[in-house]
Amino acid sequence: MIPFALGIFFVYLSYRNTTPEDRHNIFRYIKNADYRFVALSVFFGILSHISRALRWKYLLSPLGYCPKTINSILAVLIGYLANLGIPRSGELLRASAMDRYENIPFQKGFGTVITERIIDLAILMIFILLALSLQYELIVDYINFEELNFFQIAISLFILALSLIFLKTFLIQSTHPIALRIKKFFQGIWKGMISVNKMKNKELFIAHTLFIWIMYILMFWIIKFSIPETASLGINAMITAFVVGGLTISATNGGLGIYPYSVSLVLIAFGISNESSLAFGWIIWTCQTLMVVTFGAMAFFALPLVNRQK
Repeated sequence: MIPFALGIFFVYLSYRNTTPEDRHNIFRYIKNADYRFVALSVFFGILSHISRALRWKYLLSPLGYCPKTINSILAVLIGYLANLGIPRSGELLRASAMDRYENIPFQKGFGTVITERIIDLAILMIFILLALSLQYELIVDYINFEELNFFQIAISLFILALSLIFLKTFLIQSTHPIALRIKKFFQGIWKGMISVNKMKNKELFIAHTLFIWIMYILMFWIIKFSIPETASLGINAMITAFVVGGLTISATNGGLGIYPYSVSLVLIAFGISNESSLAFGWIIWTCQTLMVVTFGAMAFFALPLVNRQK
């Protein structure tokens, strides 16, 4: 409920910072948007999800598992739907679905999902560096380094590292049944995480990874052509808005409230009006959310039907 409440707060913030006339103009922009480009954005989003499901199979293969492609796709779609309810719960549900319908142990499947997320995080960091190089001053304005206490951060990281070392030592030396079960669980996760080292089709895995992120960029980029005022935005604005949106989307349920608000702030910094920038943010967020809800709900009902014999 905390991320959901945070999302509602940002919806309220967007409402409070606009006048009735502004809101009228925002709805006018949304109503008059060219939805051919919105449909293209949804199409790119679907392709990215399918590619993610295919890429996942390459991670599971070194562990000795070859799930059905349809099950992999449906599990990924269900995971995205779950994230709208409880952020980051989709990763757990993906692994659970494969455990149930493909007999892939949960901890191993979850380990491969963690590997996926680590790789995606690395690519997001590349985009952050790209955005910093393109628009350094704007990003620094968003992150107020003067308010950050680096000493406290260093102490917190040191305490966290000591805690992890102590926990690892305890689990290795302990012979208690609960400790043994925890150890076995994390060993399974670790096997899933390192499956990328034993993968045979690394070239295809890399190709899918690049394809997924190209689709992410295109589904964001193409929306600018749906509103006349944003159609002229260049790479500086779009990459910066893409990065800021990517950093905020996990803060609330599917980026509720905070995603369109954050994206609009970036576009405003590039000279786009408050109304059209908010319209842009809400269009991209709404179309992708409706896509996840629609296909995720279909996958939720289709998965047991596809595996009804089992």
